[in-house]
Amino acid sequence: MNIQQRLLTFVTRSNWVLLASITLLGLVATSPSFARGLIFGGLIVTINFHLLARTLRKAFRPTQLASPNVVLVKYYIRFIISGVIIFLLIRQQVVNPIGLFIGLSVVVVSIVLATMVELKKLIFKEAV
Repeated sequence: MNIQQRLLTFVTRSNWVLLASITLLGLVATSPSFARGLIFGGLIVTINFHLLARTLRKAFRPTQLASPNVVLVKYYIRFIISGVIIFLLIRQQVVNPIGLFIGLSVVVVSIVLATMVELKKLIFKEAV
């Protein structure tokens, strides 16, 4: 398996693991509003990540390359829908904005973790 595939697999799996972890931690240790922010933020960003990965996978199939405009339109539609959902969650005071912000950081944390794991593999591979 090449490095790109390993990174994508790691990020995809760690998104769900981190979401489950912060959900459990949030439900146990924080207020309900903050926990809802963690859950909704994590779900929004994780689902967006999976939809983007699926769109890009379909767009780069050798048999039928998609137009870059189609990919961008789908991206912006998801972006606008996410923005509306986030706006409504904050406006209706369903979630704590700080909890939502932390939840929205799940994919970023997954990418950082994946990068650190791959760097560790490269460094220790070179040392051996």
